[in-house]
Amino acid sequence: MTEQAQNPNAGKEFGEGNYKAAQNYREAQEDFAADKQQVEAKAREAADALDGPEAADLEQAEAAARDGHAA
Repeated sequence: MTEQAQNPNAGKEFGEGNYKAAQNYREAQEDFAADKQQVEAKAREAADALDGPEAADLEQAEAAARDGHAA
């Protein structure tokens, strides 16, 4: 009898989350943070967005997040 037949949940992740997905996300964030040029480019994009046409929407989203609400 196979392991899957003995335990239909074999190989599946349960509990507080998907640990492999969390590990992949953490590694991607570390890789991004290590690329200083990419970080600087994204920081410039964010600063430009605050001065652009979406500024009001961004300020509204920030205020909602600060108050603990979704935008």
